[in-house]
Amino acid sequence: MDGSDIMELVGNEQVFSNYVEHKFKELDRDKDGHLSVQELQPAVNDIGVALGLPAHGSSPDSDHIYSEVLNEFTRGKQDKVSKTEFKEVLSDILLGMAAGLKRDPIVILRIDGEDLQEFIDGQNYEPEMISLFSEVESPGHSLRDYIVKALLKLSVDQGMPPATDSWVMSNVVETALQSCATIHEQEKPVSQETFLIEFKKVANCIARRLKEQPVIVAHSENTFEGSAIKRLLSNKFELDKTLNTALETVPRDRSGKISKQYLQVTLDFVGPAAGLPPIGAVEQVDNVIAEVFKMMDANDGNLVKEEEFKKLLTEILGSIMLQLQGTPISVSTNSVVHEPFAPSASTLLQTPT
Repeated sequence: MDGSDIMELVGNEQVFSNYVEHKFKELDRDKDGHLSVQELQPAVNDIGVALGLPAHGSSPDSDHIYSEVLNEFTRGKQDKVSKTEFKEVLSDILLGMAAGLKRDPIVILRIDGEDLQEFIDGQNYEPEMISLFSEVESPGHSLRDYIVKALLKLSVDQGMPPATDSWVMSNVVETALQSCATIHEQEKPVSQETFLIEFKKVANCIARRLKEQPVIVAHSENTFEGSAIKRLLSNKFELDKTLNTALETVPRDRSGKISKQYLQVTLDFVGPAAGLPPIGAVEQVDNVIAEVFKMMDANDGNLVKEEEFKKLLTEILGSIMLQLQGTPISVSTNSVVHEPFAPSASTLLQTPT
């Protein structure tokens, strides 16, 4: 998914209006022409599923996001939502999802143990696991510790769902470890040979477990190579508009000057237009930005005129672009999609037939 289908849906006024009409009627159970908080809940749950959130009620963090989505519809105070309000908010949410998917296209993977079994039985298994053993080797740790650490380092490339996910750890990894009683009987220190043999047993158990209960993973990849910054810098109208918007809320002193300490905040605001992730989201990109700020002495906190501030920010973007063009940064994320096929009164992106 790259967001284009969602943008096409929302961008076609007639099709989107028909879509909203269908969804609204589906949700409006009492047929009073408005949606109550209770009637909105299936739509909110569908949005959560589309975002890859755990089921509502399973996590305080994700429940907070569900509440925020509901507040978008009710504006935090309404008990009822009209069809016009429903359409406006749904449009904003879908366009936001589409923009995110456009930046980071998502591939939905069904991890069913087949690729993991192929990895275990393949020629690359032993050399890769020997390399992993050297990474996880730690005197005084148990064989179980070694195996868990190694599983955390495997990825969907080897057919392993992210073991950092609590559901995967509890329902897949722990189940496999419990079925391999011999790993609890091993003495320290752990030899490489023992590790290879026992890890394969656990991995085989995991492959069988995944065959019985496949795990759905949302996989996204993104490469930051400066092209979006280049497009922004080459379009003076768009650049000026973006910078002016970013500077609207930046504090100034009595003479209208701006402290250079706000450069990073403003850069973060400009980030989406420049194809940059939020500061703090991708460590490698953060390092590039920090290096550019240091090189340009942009953290000294001096006061400058607005035009000089804009010029400096433009130069910073140009330097980041050159760094990324010289050394592109690729990142990938894997998130378990919990209960992807859970029944609900509405399926968010299913258009009426």
